[in-house]
Amino acid sequence: MQKHTTQTQSLNWDDLRYFLAVARTQTASAAAKRLDVDHTTVARRIRELEASLNTVLFEKSRSGGFALTSEGLRLLAYADTVETTIQSASEQITGGAHSLAGQVRVGSTEGFGSFFLAPQLTRFARAHPDISIDLLPVPHFVNLSKREADIAILLERPERGQFVSTKLGDYRLRLYGTPDYLREHPTIERLPDLRSHAFLNYVTDLVFSPELLYLERAVPGAKANFCSTSIVAQYHAALQGTALAILPCFMAASDPRLVAVRPDEVSVTRHFWLCCREDLRKLRRISALWEYLREAADINRDLLMGDSTAMFFPPA
Repeated sequence: MQKHTTQTQSLNWDDLRYFLAVARTQTASAAAKRLDVDHTTVARRIRELEASLNTVLFEKSRSGGFALTSEGLRLLAYADTVETTIQSASEQITGGAHSLAGQVRVGSTEGFGSFFLAPQLTRFARAHPDISIDLLPVPHFVNLSKREADIAILLERPERGQFVSTKLGDYRLRLYGTPDYLREHPTIERLPDLRSHAFLNYVTDLVFSPELLYLERAVPGAKANFCSTSIVAQYHAALQGTALAILPCFMAASDPRLVAVRPDEVSVTRHFWLCCREDLRKLRRISALWEYLREAADINRDLLMGDSTAMFFPPA
């Protein structure tokens, strides 16, 4: 007996929840964790969905996981819209009677996420216990289109796509070293003296943004003998006292184990952008966190620019 007679009848929201989880995570096990079910349940539901639609939505392999087919990509666009519509409808109907609630996933550059956002978001979560916060401080860009995050703090403003973005603020980086390093190595009286010193740097062919390629511009002729894709790794490496590193002031200025080297001459200013998909921006939980992050960055302007070591917290 045929269960469904048309494709319209064969689609329901529960099917789409499983489909979206697999499309975004690309593995049954990761999708299962998101959905709080067994991975075999996820695989079975995807098989049933494909059978009901009489089409292949994913190319499956042991090494590559679940990769969307062209039909899968078409369904993804519709499913994504349905998800946002359901969330918006729920908020519109229940918003007047319930507090802010739901999940918000925040993607960020690694250093900013670990050293600034983590303490700020902890305060926000405590004030809004019904909002679940996922913080992703990663050394690469998060993909908003794939819903890897709901809100992202980026080094570059998106040029394409249906995104809302605003400048979150400027931040400054300076050259830092330990007192032991500076005592044991040749005195740095002027910029050319830096050429004889060792530096830490990014792995240049693996940087996720050209905004991170600042060492050569800030210190012409600098030679790095240790490189990492992680700014947090560079920070911890600098603490070992074997090389100098250009680090964000919000990470290094408050650490008494590090000293700024020629701070008036070696100074780099970069920008953070706050971004979100247009269709998510009006959700109440997204809007509340968006405004909180803007205020947090604004009242900590001196911290981000290296003019203060004190962190302040806005009322949540």
